[in-house]
Amino acid sequence: MTRIIFGTDGWRAGIAEDYTFENVRYCAQGTADYLKATGQTERGMVVGYDMRFRSEDFARAVAEVLAGNGIRAHLANHPSPTPVLSYAILPLQADGGIWITASHNPPTDNGYKLRSSYAGAAAPETLTDVEARIAAAQESQTVHIKDYDAARKEGLIAEFDPDPAYTEHLGQLIDVRPIIDAGLRVLADPMWGVGQGWFPRLLAGGKTEVREIHNERNPLFPDMRRPEPIDDNLQTLLRTVREWNASVGLATDGDADRVGLVSEAGVFINQLQVYALLAFYLLEVRGERGPLVKTISTTSMANKLAQRYGIDVYETGVGFKYVAPEMLRVDAIMGGEESGGFAFRGHIPERDGILAGLCLLDLMVQMNKTPSELLDHIFGLVGAHYYDRIDRQMAAEERPAVQARIEQAEPTSLAGLKVTAIDKSQGFRFLLEDGGWLLIRFSGTEPVIRVYCETTHSDKVQDLLHAGLAMAGLPV
Repeated sequence: MTRIIFGTDGWRAGIAEDYTFENVRYCAQGTADYLKATGQTERGMVVGYDMRFRSEDFARAVAEVLAGNGIRAHLANHPSPTPVLSYAILPLQADGGIWITASHNPPTDNGYKLRSSYAGAAAPETLTDVEARIAAAQESQTVHIKDYDAARKEGLIAEFDPDPAYTEHLGQLIDVRPIIDAGLRVLADPMWGVGQGWFPRLLAGGKTEVREIHNERNPLFPDMRRPEPIDDNLQTLLRTVREWNASVGLATDGDADRVGLVSEAGVFINQLQVYALLAFYLLEVRGERGPLVKTISTTSMANKLAQRYGIDVYETGVGFKYVAPEMLRVDAIMGGEESGGFAFRGHIPERDGILAGLCLLDLMVQMNKTPSELLDHIFGLVGAHYYDRIDRQMAAEERPAVQARIEQAEPTSLAGLKVTAIDKSQGFRFLLEDGGWLLIRFSGTEPVIRVYCETTHSDKVQDLLHAGLAMAGLPV
């Protein structure tokens, strides 16, 4: 029996290994049992999917199980971005949502994400409850299924288009007319995912020109290791920005809830720098006030901007299952994480790569600066910050020994920088004298150990990462 565990954002596994129709149906049954136990069966669940291999068929299987339990499934009628699906929960007044997507994972994977009625990631305690009910369904081999056509006739499955409501809502959040009229040359890379067509549609009808690459369905995700908008996977975007003389490059990951930014010079602007740019946009350009929420792996530039503008910063564990509830609790203007996912007040407590991309374009227009100039401007306010990350594949049986080695390490300095504190609440984070940090943690969605760092010393980034690997007993 496959033990199904929700990581930082849902359950993900290899297609045809653990990710099978049988296990997806168990996930749906466990979710249905949770909804019935908590009295959330009247308003139904939104069900959506991405462009991965057979995602639409897995989504249909989920809808049949919900229907078999007497719960209505509002099934998206085409592959859709996660933020578009999440927003659909609100106008439909649904009890939540289930997305068939593995987001940025390798092409061999697919996944199952659960969203709550507030249109954000389900809270950790909800996921723990659902996990237990999935295990119970597996143990009893109990799944209730209603045939798709019969369920449609009874009104237990209803297909719908989630795009119009989301597009209308975007118009209430940001005025795209100045962007449309600015004459920008925007190169978009949806990374073979569901972000295809969104920037061209939203920015049509003016002087700004939008072109796309990697804008067909191809679940093999060629030309990249995975649809994750980071430097290594965006080499074609970087090169094409330079060749086309684009004003900016924007990438969205496989389910379009994350954004990647490339400067007019074809240089990748990392996710921590993008967090700082978006926070500055909200605080300075839009004049908004309120707390910022960030995960422990996100930039300390947020804290420096917060001091400048007199606001608070709240820190969470890694994953939007922590960020979303905290945003709601403190009424944050923005929540974000190191992986390039950002959410905004007035929208939904959900990462949104499309809205984040529009905000970055608006920042360029309102400040009349290129991405490179904007980054220089931020560094002028809070100082230059440098970041990188190393991911290493790791077999499950290796983890205890690696974790024990890190647990026993008590370094007083790393790469010549004094360690001022050690935080072991969410992985292993070593705070440094320059305000930077080194973080070592195990991925919640993949068999991977991640080593991250941020520092004000550009020449110490790789030394810090190598020190982290050495601490874990891994080869540099």
